[in-house]
Formats: sequence, C-alpha cells, structure tokens
Amino acid sequence: ILRKLAAALDSSSASRFRALLPRKKFIYHYKNLRWARGRCETYLCFVVKKRVGPDSLSFDFGHLRNRNNCHVELLFLRHLGALCPGLWGYGVTGERKVSYSVTWFCSWSPCANCSIRLAQFLHQTPNLRLRIFVSRLYFCDLEDSREREGLRILKKAGVHITVMSYKDYFYCWQTFVAKSQSKFKPWDGLHQNYIRLSRKLNRILQVQFF
Repeated sequence: ILRKLAAALDSSSASRFRALLPRKKFIYHYKNLRWARGRCETYLCFVVKKRVGPDSLSFDFGHLRNRNNCHVELLFLRHLGALCPGLWGYGVTGERKVSYSVTWFCSWSPCANCSIRLAQFLHQTPNLRLRIFVSRLYFCDLEDSREREGLRILKKAGVHITVMSYKDYFYCWQTFVAKSQSKFKPWDGLHQNYIRLSRKLNRILQVQFF
C-alpha cells in the first residue's frame, strides 16, 4: 500500500516540504523540556541523501508535521515517491543501484505503532537507511510501555536512534529555520536535559530481546 501511495505522488510535490520553519515555532516544538505540556503536534525535519553508483550523491531536505490524524512518521512514508525517486527500481536511473540515507530530527520519538510500521517497512527496503534524532521521548516513563518496546524494535531493524544535542539543534537551526541571520541561542537546561534523556534512552535500548 505504501509503495502505491508513494508511486502516485509526482516528484514536484517535494518542493512544498522545503519551506523553512519560523524561529519561534522551531523553539516551541523542539525545546527539550522535562514537561512539554501543550506540544500535541510532532514535527519532523528530514535530510535525504541519494546515491546512484559509487560517485553520484544528491541531497534534499524539508520538514513535515502530523496532519489529519496521520502521524508524521507515516506521512513521510506516504511521500517517499516524491522524496526518494527510484527507491523501488522505477525512475530514470537505468541499471545503476539507488540507495538512500535518511535522517530525521523529530520533536517527539515515535509512538509504538509507528515504530512497528517503520521497522516493517525497513525490512522490505534494504537500500534505505534511517537515523532518528529526537528532542523528547514520547510516553517512555513506564518501564513496560509499548513505546519503549517500539524503540527497541526500531533498533533491531537497524535504525540509529539518539537524543538531539546542542550540535544537532545548531544544525537544524542552520538548515531548517528561517533565522534571518540570527544565531542559535541555547535555552536554559538544554545540555542537562540532553544528558538526562540520553541516559534514559540508552537504558531503554539496552534491554535485551527475549
């Protein structure tokens, strides 16, 4: 189903994802607060790198947010036909092998259902690699939460998951934000919350599968 949805999208539709985020919106949604009340939307900034053969490399970027009850992770998959042309062998690439490296910077980590869907998709798409940087952990406080298990499923599927650090926020500011020459100013507690969330994520991912 995802392949049919992706193939139906024209490559020109990717351009609408390249609009830059307003500064205040980026700070509000990506701030790594301990208690992020009111942040009901998830934003996903992405970088797509396409390689055709050993020497050819192209680059694309943009951002999405969840819409019409569709989580942003699955929304990205729906638009793969536009963002990753030739992923399943169609396009104008001839016999050359096409591979993609995709990086996400997410305001929240994926929910359990999205993690499972992503893992299933990646098992079917060996020429796509995914890295996920998250600002905050979604519903991961309980030891037996489905969201924790979902993150472990993603790790097992080969996804590199990590918490956003100062350098990641700086990169996002430079790449995705309409900053008008303003510099990124870290908020109080950014580094401390990064350390806390990183330790928590490491504990989650270190739990062994049975």
